[in-house]
Amino acid sequence: MAGGVLGRFLYLAGLCAVLVAHSAPAQAEFVGHGGFVKGVAVSADGRMAATASFDLQVILWDVATQSEIRSLNEHEGAVNAVALTPDSQRVVSVSDDGTVRLWETATGELLHTFTGHQGKIAAVAVSPDGRLAASGGWDRTIRLWDLETLTAGAVFEGHTNNVNAVAFSPDGTRLLSGSYDGTLKVWRVSDGTVLATLSGHDFGVTSVAFTTDGRRAISASVDETVRIWNLKTGADEARLVGHEGPVLAVAVSPDGTSAASAGVDNTVILWDLATATFIRAFYGHTKPIWSLAFTPDSTRLLSAGSDEVVRLWDLQSGEEIGASGDRRLADAPPTLAHDPDDRGARLFRRCAVCHTVTADGRNRAGPTLYGVFGRRAGTVPEYNYSATLRDSDVVWTAETIDALFDEGPHRFIPGSKMPLQRMPDARDRQDLIAYLKRATAPTN
Repeated sequence: MAGGVLGRFLYLAGLCAVLVAHSAPAQAEFVGHGGFVKGVAVSADGRMAATASFDLQVILWDVATQSEIRSLNEHEGAVNAVALTPDSQRVVSVSDDGTVRLWETATGELLHTFTGHQGKIAAVAVSPDGRLAASGGWDRTIRLWDLETLTAGAVFEGHTNNVNAVAFSPDGTRLLSGSYDGTLKVWRVSDGTVLATLSGHDFGVTSVAFTTDGRRAISASVDETVRIWNLKTGADEARLVGHEGPVLAVAVSPDGTSAASAGVDNTVILWDLATATFIRAFYGHTKPIWSLAFTPDSTRLLSAGSDEVVRLWDLQSGEEIGASGDRRLADAPPTLAHDPDDRGARLFRRCAVCHTVTADGRNRAGPTLYGVFGRRAGTVPEYNYSATLRDSDVVWTAETIDALFDEGPHRFIPGSKMPLQRMPDARDRQDLIAYLKRATAPTN
């Protein structure tokens, strides 16, 4: 469509202009997670944000200061999405562990754990009245949860592949879902009737949203497009083309004038909904962007990414707000200065996604390994261990670490939440352990 061609042209023109003006990436803002940040939500008053991460945490943030309020750390798997209730008093999170969890924001108390999904839950939304939560899972179902009575509600079935996205209509009567099967479905909340199935994407749908008047839907897809759907006719009115790669996130501004999209090209694009054309692009993330959320006044946008941070953007100027300069990223372990070809360090790179090794390193999806030798398993402060590991008598030594990777965590410590991984080659284990001894040794 003409809008898509124009969008790509303006996107590329904007890219050239912005790259000239900004030769270096913007610095990280909301820094505190130790893994991909998969979800972000903003409170109705704009004062608080909630984020979900691969590091098993939900973090609540003060938006004005971009500082952490508290961490909610009870999930047993990566946290994929979060939603705040309209009164900002509760937050709902969903995880790879197959649970939906309800928390009190003021205290961080876990109020309830809902179960029912069989496997990973990818998406969550809260109804406009705050009474219901809807979750979408890789068991191909959508489930409703009553946040007042803390009971399970209806189960919606109809997608033929994983459900990646859910959104309530502004009046709360309809639910929109998006799936890897390439379709969007519109459901009547009261009885689960499918009101419409929207087809047109060439590949899976990753994110969905209603427009503020409830008449249209916005979707993002692996097919590199953002689409605007007329919910009365079921037709896609516009295809917004501008991203170079799968689009992972979409959001609609509260004032209804614009939509934002982001994806694996590390770029956020702002679109004019009235004309279906490009407004501007935002650059600063260094890795794919998974989630977006507008502030209530529609003047700012938060973006969450695989670079472990959330960034806050001024939509008028296109600038990132309040750059701190503190990135604290640990994408790979340090190689030793005197041995740049250290084989053990190279082997550890696959572990660096979950673990840091230095004194200033943080807990990530796994606990820091700094000082690991001689430490009893399950004792790193502020890390949410499984009961199995926390109650274990294992002490980490060269011998026990060798056994862990030789046998695999599922056999060495059955019942722990450590990912299934083995290193059957004895030389690999020996070189990895030698590296860990050097890299994790406490320094005076």
